[in-house]
Amino acid sequence: MPTLTFNTTPSIQIERGASARLAERVRDMGYGSVLLVTDPGVLGAGLLQPTIDGFARAGVALRVFSEVQADPPEHVILAAVDAARACNADCVIGFGGGSSLDAAKLAALLARSGEALDRVYGIGLARGPRLPLILVPTTAGTGSEVTAISVVTSASGQKNAVVSPLLLPDVALLDADLTLGLPAHVTAATGIDAMVHAIEAYTGCVHKNPISDCLAREALRLLAGSLEQACADGKNIQAREDMLMGACLAGMAFANSPVAAVHALAYPLGATFHVPHGLSNSLVLPAVLRFNLEAAMPLYAELAEIILPGVQGDACSKATALVEHFSVLPERLRLPTRLRDVGVSEGDVETLARDAMKQTRLLGNNPRPVQLEDALAIYREVL
Repeated sequence: MPTLTFNTTPSIQIERGASARLAERVRDMGYGSVLLVTDPGVLGAGLLQPTIDGFARAGVALRVFSEVQADPPEHVILAAVDAARACNADCVIGFGGGSSLDAAKLAALLARSGEALDRVYGIGLARGPRLPLILVPTTAGTGSEVTAISVVTSASGQKNAVVSPLLLPDVALLDADLTLGLPAHVTAATGIDAMVHAIEAYTGCVHKNPISDCLAREALRLLAGSLEQACADGKNIQAREDMLMGACLAGMAFANSPVAAVHALAYPLGATFHVPHGLSNSLVLPAVLRFNLEAAMPLYAELAEIILPGVQGDACSKATALVEHFSVLPERLRLPTRLRDVGVSEGDVETLARDAMKQTRLLGNNPRPVQLEDALAIYREVL
């Protein structure tokens, strides 16, 4: 085996209802002023109130920054950094979906290190140090609580990534109670996003490794067994917890064996059309799986045995069954299945394809090389 380094979050706590007691943990860790980074939806839904009440009881100063947008733009990140400095934060908490967690990571880094945001885009360019960081996901999808990456949207609409072990939090808190109120369409899209993380980590051609492989397989077992249950019955706490754990494991997997063409083609949909990240992945997933089928057939067959227990036939039959499963799953979960459903027209396809080709970090991990004409064909297939 070649040399392998596997990085992940050092402490992961899984406990229902633990977010309401977060202030006690923060106080016991010795912190006295906290910036909590979230978005208006989480704040408006009341998910934060038990946590906020806990800080009042614990006597720990708390400032809530709730200006995070989907695919956070640079100005939001910089505003969060300013908020951390203004309250002299000695700890940052990210509370919400992937965008809130990504913003919290960078707020903790830049508020302490003083680095300029545009100087840390790329792999391993951040120098630190950062403020102590706790991440609390409220969706079961991104796995951001265990990934060393934050994605930021530039003023021109370009997706830029900061990749550094410094972005791994000190603690990830998985509280399934926070996901009980998620609407079915959000549950579906974020769940498919998590499954894509596991699939692409397992089939990548650059940093595929046995640790990520184990995590990806278990993630898919949990997600495949719970996604439709959670969508049908949003109060099914066991299904919710299985999804949260599956998303976390998938995040650990792809943090060390990166994602590939599904994400590369999904990113422009978010940047240009503001399609939620999970839905963007769901829209292009079936066509990318078909594109990769011949190159990834043995690995797709192995995953089919996990996602479709009892699947029969040779490797080709099993791999094809996997592709067909993901071709019908979004529709079964009542998600949009065509790009035109989210406002994309034929006139947009060339721009989307050219933007996707800029995602060289991701495309290089795909099991089959992707050229511009391939990206065009994939978008047109799902138009």
